[in-house]
Amino acid sequence: MRIGIVNDMSLAREALRRAVLNGTGHEVAWVADDGASAVEMSLRDQPDVILMDLIMPGMNGVEATRRIMSQSPCAILIVTATVSGNMSMVFEAMGNGALDAVDTPSFGALGRLGGADILLEKIAVVGRLLGKSEPAPTPRVPESETHDNDQLPRLVVLGASTGGPNALAEILDDLPRDWPACVVLIQHVDRAFAPGLAEWLARRTDRPVELAAAGDEPRAGRVLLAETDDHIVIDAHRRFDYTAEPSDVCYRPSIDVFLRSLAEHWPEPGVAALLTGMGRDGAEGLGRLRNLGWRTIAQDRETSVVWGMPREAVETGAAAEVLPLGAIGPAIRDHVAAPAASRIMT
Repeated sequence: MRIGIVNDMSLAREALRRAVLNGTGHEVAWVADDGASAVEMSLRDQPDVILMDLIMPGMNGVEATRRIMSQSPCAILIVTATVSGNMSMVFEAMGNGALDAVDTPSFGALGRLGGADILLEKIAVVGRLLGKSEPAPTPRVPESETHDNDQLPRLVVLGASTGGPNALAEILDDLPRDWPACVVLIQHVDRAFAPGLAEWLARRTDRPVELAAAGDEPRAGRVLLAETDDHIVIDAHRRFDYTAEPSDVCYRPSIDVFLRSLAEHWPEPGVAALLTGMGRDGAEGLGRLRNLGWRTIAQDRETSVVWGMPREAVETGAAAEVLPLGAIGPAIRDHVAAPAASRIMT
């Protein structure tokens, strides 16, 4: 893949250049020493992936990411000296379209390059998202056990990827705090960022956002975020669980895996929305839920940072409705509040 490098530190630029060239099939498309230069270069020569620093003089990585995704969108990885020390900016960049974040590789004793393997793994995942490899086979979910359906909360599922944090925050702002629904958030994110994302969403929306623990049950009024990059599922006992399989699915946690588990194990139709994101994760599972009477929504092209996952849902008929981001929260709220008989969708 052709990769652009953005960093204001010459030693960091060299470390990134060497890391990229150590990877199979990669080349350096261009190197920029600040955010403004990166925006200009991406307009002239769009690479497959941009490795974007965060802290730079003039235009920082958050603003550069926003401008690139609006003018010449491509895959962006945040590569900064300390991800853990810049979590707020990381999530702002992800909200503007960055896919993931990783610490910058650095030179150690005797000039050895440390951290390159982790960066190359992230680039490989992006390559699969861009369709550089075959999609993983659809896994089978075990058949459901029967249970009494009394006291089950109504379920609302929001699946997102590129640009997801800001979209999730906007929808959560439109949902009641005290209502008979449980909201489950499936955001493609590295396990290292899940706790920070929950805290960031809680600050942005002024409401509790919890990590869904294995064995936990969906309960009304809660907002739950998948806590690892293993796949979250609802098991036959209607509790959350996590599984590493299918291991070759590059979308982690997978929206499709979760939605398929709901189709098998959750008896009451709810609402599922597929939001901005690169790739096709979620469309197949959304289609299953639509066939079971769920209200299924795809975010529209105009308000999506990347109209990949929602487009797949629209083109395959999985989404019953296509709505702008600002209309999704009210639509969910109205559906949950409606009488049961009027909530069955076709």
